[in-house]
Amino acid sequence: MGDFLSTLVTAVIAIGIVLVIILVVKRMRASDRPVHVDAGPRAHDPFAPGQDTGGDPLKIHAGDILEFGSEKHFVRGTLRIAEGGYTWAEHFFQADGSAQRQWLTVEEDPDLQLSIWKDRPDLDIEPRSEQIDLEGTSYTLVEHGTATYRSEGTTGLRPQGALDYVDYEAGDGTHLSFERFDHGRWEVSTGRPVTPGSFTIYPGS
Repeated sequence: MGDFLSTLVTAVIAIGIVLVIILVVKRMRASDRPVHVDAGPRAHDPFAPGQDTGGDPLKIHAGDILEFGSEKHFVRGTLRIAEGGYTWAEHFFQADGSAQRQWLTVEEDPDLQLSIWKDRPDLDIEPRSEQIDLEGTSYTLVEHGTATYRSEGTTGLRPQGALDYVDYEAGDGTHLSFERFDHGRWEVSTGRPVTPGSFTIYPGS
């Protein structure tokens, strides 16, 4: 019996020694492996060659800068407009030293559509017909309706309200628009379509 216990104890000790050796070897191998550290998102230069510097027109807001060629304009205010389940935005800006207000409309219908507009306070006309001839161009009625708006930044309007609009379009793609805010007078503007790559957006933040 004594010899059996002695043999058993010796076997247990041998097994223990083997397990310790295996554990030490595993730890030594693990320490040789390279350590990977998550450094978070990789930094990049947004203006490096091959990068898209145009920006996302759907994310424009007051304080951003719009660059058209060599001209830069601050977005002073934005209107978020909704009619039923359809929404679009009007971003107001002015050139330095100019009293003429301009804006960029951004909408998805269903593709992204962009247009640059200019106020035309010199035009004393109202949307009373399906066709309007103006400065040698014939514009045809394309849509009209009533929507709600929400104002951000400097727009000259209330924080929220109602908007009536009547839009005309010419054969060359240019636009004639009438807008009436909160049952006021009709405001006339002329516009033209632009493509996303024709200007650059610099976030104000």
